[in-house]
Amino acid sequence: MSQAPLMPMATAVWLVENTSLTFKQIAEFCKLHEVEVQGIADGEVAKGIVGYNPIISGQLTKEEIKLSMSDSNRPLVLKINDIKIEGGEKKLKKYIPLSKRQDKPDSALWLLKQHSILKDSQIAKLVGITKNSASAIRNKTYWNFNNLNAKDPVAMGLFTQKDLVEALEKADRRIKRERKQKE
Repeated sequence: MSQAPLMPMATAVWLVENTSLTFKQIAEFCKLHEVEVQGIADGEVAKGIVGYNPIISGQLTKEEIKLSMSDSNRPLVLKINDIKIEGGEKKLKKYIPLSKRQDKPDSALWLLKQHSILKDSQIAKLVGITKNSASAIRNKTYWNFNNLNAKDPVAMGLFTQKDLVEALEKADRRIKRERKQKE
């Protein structure tokens, strides 16, 4: 199945106003009826629609239009641009339901107990709390510290095991760097 151009009616308006293509050629290209294109030329159809230039949008080339204008039997061919969009794996913030948000400090406590090499900023980033909260939990000055129960954040779905492993590797590299600087 052949594709139609973007905004076919507006494209047809532009082609009628700016080229000497036949109504049939424009109709076939824009997937419109020939009578509609004739109505556009007569000003009865598409009143108030601003023409859309298919050359600027990359759907046609000037050469393609010239070739079709010189041969009235030659149809216009839509130029299809296959653009591969590669997005780096940008991490999107995952929505945490209200019921799990109260478990964030519990998760921070678990990380502090199980992986004490993590910095407060790493814990804050992983769990999704402030650095001050992570610091307060470490120092046992958190406002609700007595009611905290250490819970595994990976099991609760706050982040993945891969995220935890990457954070631990980063912490190990930091510790090795600090040891080298002391020597």
